[in-house]
Amino acid sequence: MTTFTSMTPTGEVLRSTAAAASVFSHRSFGTGARNGIGEPPALRRHPHIVRFHDVEADLDLLIDRAIAAIVDGEPVEDEILGHYVHIASLVRAVSFREGKLLEQAVERLAKANPNIVVLTQSLKLPLVKAALEAVSGNDWSSLDGIKLDCEAPAKGSYTPDLILVNRARHTAYILDLKRSLASYGDTSRLEELKLKMMASAMVLPDWLYKHHKRLMVDTVEVAIVDGASRPSDHATGIWALSEIDDLLEIDGVAACMAELRLRFGHRIQQLLEAQARKALGIMAAVVPDAGSASIMPGKPLIALNGSSRAYEEEQAMAAPDEDDGHYDLGCFDDQDDEPEPVRIRVGFARRPRQH
Repeated sequence: MTTFTSMTPTGEVLRSTAAAASVFSHRSFGTGARNGIGEPPALRRHPHIVRFHDVEADLDLLIDRAIAAIVDGEPVEDEILGHYVHIASLVRAVSFREGKLLEQAVERLAKANPNIVVLTQSLKLPLVKAALEAVSGNDWSSLDGIKLDCEAPAKGSYTPDLILVNRARHTAYILDLKRSLASYGDTSRLEELKLKMMASAMVLPDWLYKHHKRLMVDTVEVAIVDGASRPSDHATGIWALSEIDDLLEIDGVAACMAELRLRFGHRIQQLLEAQARKALGIMAAVVPDAGSASIMPGKPLIALNGSSRAYEEEQAMAAPDEDDGHYDLGCFDDQDDEPEPVRIRVGFARRPRQH
């Protein structure tokens, strides 16, 4: 059995063959290619199709559940964030829940292709030591045809967001969906993620056969899907969400996902606006009106339009008293004596001794 990392009929993921560059260079994902919902059957890219109005109720339900989970948590008081802690809590929850929403939506939309089996539960793939060493010390293109035992000694595990199996093509896809890859930047986290995914791909055929009813595949492909649909790089496994039609072989999935994110974003912005108005309302109630502001004792008024006193009066008020804490440091200029040696103690900080 041969395990590849990229060989799809309409789009490539992370190809492990030497011909990857030539295949990717001839693949086009233009606007006309992605918007195939209104095209006649002869011009469609894939044999299956899904339209948003057919899945609207299901996707709206997923959005409702995500929103409910976001607002359900009670933020912990924070001295720095103060009244704005609810806004910060919402933003943090959105980052997590949007990723889950994308996973659930892809799972639902994949049902439009009867050949696709979506695995979402118990997806802890072992990171077999031999697989990690193979992908770390070898060029990925030289690892074609290598299949490893999933029960071999492992160093931890990797849990993908989704595993898709196209039974008609005997192809499995390991997908990791990100709401946005912008946070990864130039850090090494993205490369570490790819390493885990590629190592998992080498044991996936054996894992599927042993743990999923003798499900057999001869091709494994991995893809990191960017929900923000920034420019993709299929040669390194990066796919835009707007190209997901080619992974599922279903026209219209990308359009449905775009509408899903649009509706979810609208709901989130409404929540943020409500929390912002609430926080600003609290602050307005705390700050008293200018006409009724009380003057703290001992604090002089600040004249925003300039002082009404003359310059001489200001100088006289600012002149220091004879004994106001100012010291003449010139008395130390002639001190040439060497300081006595002092024993310095270093160590961890401790509580001062009680006297």
